[in-house]
Amino acid sequence: MNSEQCTAESNQRYRAMIGVGGIGAGTFFAVSGNAAISREESRGGRFLDRRDYCKLHIISHYVKALAGPEFAVVPVGKVGDDDVGRRLLGEMAEAGLDMRYVEVSPADSTLFSFCFVYPDGSGGNLTTNDAACSRVDPEFVARAQGEFEQFRGAGIALAAPEAPIPAREALIRLGTKHGFLRAASFTTEEIAWAVESGILNEIDLLAINRDEAEAVLGGASGGDVQRVVTDAAAKLAGINPRLMVTVTAGALGSWSWDGSNLRHLPACKVEPVSTAGAGDAHFAGVLVGLGGGMPLAEAHRLGALVAGMSVTSPHTIDKRIDRESLAAFASSRLSFRTQ
Repeated sequence: MNSEQCTAESNQRYRAMIGVGGIGAGTFFAVSGNAAISREESRGGRFLDRRDYCKLHIISHYVKALAGPEFAVVPVGKVGDDDVGRRLLGEMAEAGLDMRYVEVSPADSTLFSFCFVYPDGSGGNLTTNDAACSRVDPEFVARAQGEFEQFRGAGIALAAPEAPIPAREALIRLGTKHGFLRAASFTTEEIAWAVESGILNEIDLLAINRDEAEAVLGGASGGDVQRVVTDAAAKLAGINPRLMVTVTAGALGSWSWDGSNLRHLPACKVEPVSTAGAGDAHFAGVLVGLGGGMPLAEAHRLGALVAGMSVTSPHTIDKRIDRESLAAFASSRLSFRTQ
């Protein structure tokens, strides 16, 4: 893949992305011992030098870094009136995001996750559910209607988790009204709702991971990832035949479904430092590719490259990634083959 394909400069199809989702931060804590933490247990450990960010921020950052200065990225969301929120506002503005629709919610805290990691690499996280992000509602999203009108027929509408579903529905419907490409992801817990609610008929691109693909099937997968992806794509196509789908599965690679063909790409052969945020990086790369006029198969390659480079950083946003660095990364991995 050459540098022109990496940066998606040619044949630019879209001029902006407007998105709603989580804006927040987190911290990583390395737990001593692999035994699961039990109730009332006190366990030692240490904080890791890793910066964690939430989905809307991660995706928006990479889209802006790769799509370039002419491409507008407009996040819609809320942070708390606290040190974390102020730091995130500064980082997002520094990245070139249009911050007019990110509001400080004075009475609330910024979304925050405490991620714990066992020595064997497994772990989990605890995330606040009453943070400023939970205050984003359809009326707040409607404030950005002027941006949808400005980019009518030439924008991407992104609905990402960690903001309430009604707000995400409102953004998708604004995208429909104004002829946007509509992209979304859902958590494992939300997939059943997405399948049953009819919202998938209003989405053009669905980005999910292996667990979420299993949830599409009701959790009855048998464990074979290829079968899970194949069956999930078939079920989703039965709901919306025009739906494009990407599925990420960590070291097992990723898949894309364009309505006719299911394609697999292996994961990039790198020494991973942290895989946190790789799925969001992949989603961002796919969006940049589609925004640049690539067919899904090529956009999928770009997503795999962004994810592959992102896991070489300890942070969920790798600020080293830009057009030039990704092109250099791609040039060293020309052996990528579609299977």
